[in-house]
Amino acid sequence: MYKNLFNATQNQCVCEMIKVNDSISALNYFSTNQTCQLFRSNISTIYIKLNLNSTIIFLNQSSITILNILEYQPSTSSSSTSTSTTSSSSSTTSSSSSSTSSSSSTSTTTTTTTTSSTTIPCNYFLNQTTYPVGTNPWSVAVVDVNSDNKPDIIVANSASGKVGVLLNAGNGIFSAQTAYAVGNSPHAVAVVDVNNDNQSDIIVANYGSNTVSVLRNAGNGTFSAQTTYLVGSSPYSVAVVDVNGDNKPDIIVANEGSSSVGVLLNAGNGTFSAQTIYAVGYYPWSVAVVDVNSDNKPDIIFANYGSSSVGVLLNTGNGTFSAQTNYSVGSYPYSVAVVDVNQDNKPDIIVTNEGSNNVGVLLNAGNGTFNAQTTYLVGSSPYSVAVVDVNDDNKPDIIVTNEGSSSVGVLLNAGNGTFSAQTIYAVGNGPQAVAVVDVNQDNKPDIIVANEVSSTVSVLLHC
Repeated sequence: MYKNLFNATQNQCVCEMIKVNDSISALNYFSTNQTCQLFRSNISTIYIKLNLNSTIIFLNQSSITILNILEYQPSTSSSSTSTSTTSSSSSTTSSSSSSTSSSSSTSTTTTTTTTSSTTIPCNYFLNQTTYPVGTNPWSVAVVDVNSDNKPDIIVANSASGKVGVLLNAGNGIFSAQTAYAVGNSPHAVAVVDVNNDNQSDIIVANYGSNTVSVLRNAGNGTFSAQTTYLVGSSPYSVAVVDVNGDNKPDIIVANEGSSSVGVLLNAGNGTFSAQTIYAVGYYPWSVAVVDVNSDNKPDIIFANYGSSSVGVLLNTGNGTFSAQTNYSVGSYPYSVAVVDVNQDNKPDIIVTNEGSNNVGVLLNAGNGTFNAQTTYLVGSSPYSVAVVDVNDDNKPDIIVTNEGSSSVGVLLNAGNGTFSAQTIYAVGNGPQAVAVVDVNQDNKPDIIVANEVSSTVSVLLHC
């Protein structure tokens, strides 16, 4: 070892390496105690004890490889893990738990050894790949629309008055969008088979037209012209779920300007009845439909942006709903998801509080009632939220778009419905909406983001 630096930032550690790069071949940075270890380059084999929350950087001629150990969590306990980088194809090396050893070299190989059997799953995401879409994409859904078993991207382009369909070309790569006209300022999109033909249809909330559009799948991922249905003022969010038990998906829409939720029952063949209106709080901006009281009837949960609350309308049967029950959350709740995060078989509420720069978790107390929120700090102006297990530990994690930070944050589930601090990934400008779906068939969920200001969608593949 060449030197230890204490109370150093990661940037200072890297700068020190660059300053003396003729004699330094590797560094090991520990973020937990801000310690930097520097190693000389006149040795060909380096053994380093890896710890969580450390970053290893190797210099190899003109290239730099960075392994961020913070993004890995062991699934089973282990006493230690060692990584050796050697430049010898014929000589042998030996090591115990010491930090360095050396051998002669002619070619380069890399080996990893562990002191006990440990499975270390990857739970981080690669840099984004961006795809241009229409102007100001506001909402995104990721569903297979052409029956090739590869999820496609569907995006509502608010300023273009269109929805775009980007077909999955394989390996998580997407074709250029095909655009379909809808109403003015489409703010939300859902993709569900509404006419029982086993093909996914597109449903859009048109904020500027006070309508919802239904575009039926015409086959091969193409869509018919829209059919529109009148709803309340300024529809902001839409969900499509069977709420009356007839096996036909119904439309539920949050009407921001009317401070109401509208329910349009499916009349068959993908046509819908006029909406039934339920009063809610001020400016409902997000809606989810999930059974929260274990009676096998989906209930309506919504975020009241202007009331700093989330509301619940319990399903009373036949697609009718009781008056709302409200729960206080943070300032300007923007988006809501309803998922069991503490493994008690009762769905919990997760909400982004835009004005508070946090997410709130309201655990289900039973019978469709909820405890006060627990909050977790995220980036600036959190907008959209998804709750999906991204690190294969069978515990749902929180993924949030930080609109003001141009990033997505991933908060891993620490157990019992508590969450770790967010890990941040850069995306486009003004990330408005997020979906988390495996798009490259590697059985690991990927992150897809609609970037309003950049007029792009970002795809962050799981490593």
